[in-house]
Amino acid sequence: MTRRTRTKICGLSTRETVVAAAEAGAAYVGFVFFAKSPRNVTIAQGAALSLAVPPGVAKVALVVDADDAFLNALTSGVGLDMLQLHGHEDVARVAEVRAHFGLPVMKAVGVSQEGDLDAVRAYGEVADQVLIDAKPAAGADLPGGNGLAFDWRLLVGQRFACPWMLAGGLTPENVAEAVALTGARQVDVSSGVESAPGIKDIAAIKAFIEAAG
Repeated sequence: MTRRTRTKICGLSTRETVVAAAEAGAAYVGFVFFAKSPRNVTIAQGAALSLAVPPGVAKVALVVDADDAFLNALTSGVGLDMLQLHGHEDVARVAEVRAHFGLPVMKAVGVSQEGDLDAVRAYGEVADQVLIDAKPAAGADLPGGNGLAFDWRLLVGQRFACPWMLAGGLTPENVAEAVALTGARQVDVSSGVESAPGIKDIAAIKAFIEAAG
């Protein structure tokens, strides 16, 4: 079945959930390489998980302000299709990573008000995709995966230089509304399909993908 909305299930950490996401129709699966996250996996774990991903499903590595040494180890050790930069990387760093590591780059940008869309536009000029996420609360330990949503109406009628993906507070219950309101063709979920922080719920994964359309 061809789905209208491409879904990314992020923060997967077991073979069982990777297989379930792929079988349910996910277009992307995401692995988190960030020690502070409850979804963190090691490079060795990521390598093993990547082997469970069938052809046609993109393998995405989420990193936060990673240096070249870590990115070298990561891209050498794990079969990846895309890097997701989810830290404070500036426009120049995004362009540098994209050029140096030879993989498509998705840049996450936090949004809470209309002015934040300027950053989305700037990153859209150098990244292959932008992930439009809710801006984390001040002092938050995690740059994403916090279950926060932003005002989706900010995206109505917006156009960017590259493809974009909607994230932030999405769940099986609200993703259809979010897609209908924003026109998003791609959506990302992590905490919204968990039974506890870092523990993915297979039934919720399936329900999310189905609801996204």
